[in-house]
Amino acid sequence: MRLRILGLALLLTTADVALAEDMAAPINASQIKFSAAPNMLPPGAQWFVLSGDPSKNGPYTVRLRLPAGYQIPAHSHPTTEAMTVLSGKLLLGMGDKLDEKKGTVLTAGGYAEAPARMNHYAVAKSPSVIQVHGMGPFEITYVDKADDPRTAAPPR
Repeated sequence: MRLRILGLALLLTTADVALAEDMAAPINASQIKFSAAPNMLPPGAQWFVLSGDPSKNGPYTVRLRLPAGYQIPAHSHPTTEAMTVLSGKLLLGMGDKLDEKKGTVLTAGGYAEAPARMNHYAVAKSPSVIQVHGMGPFEITYVDKADDPRTAAPPR
């Protein structure tokens, strides 16, 4: 009996060590170094990957910094996307076409979740920082293919 208890204690101790080794280092907002967001998003957004790798299978968390007036046209994702507004005002709407008269303006602390394949859009009504998390790989499909910055004609 003592051997079983000792074995269980050893197992639980090593499990805690394994989990601690996988924990991302804590970070304060002042330490975040934003860079240009990937080309799947319209130009102007900046991002920082807090955890995970959005291009791979598994959980991820990213921060996006959006200038006032920034728009993400109607699009969907193959997985559920969860988003929290950390600062600013972000209009979030559901539907096949961006419509600033519809949707909900979320402010700091506001939260939204778009189920997989649900068309939605966003407009930064002021400079905004949002945090997005979900299960990767992160992919985006625009309702109107002409809105996809990856397929836009290069400038002449």
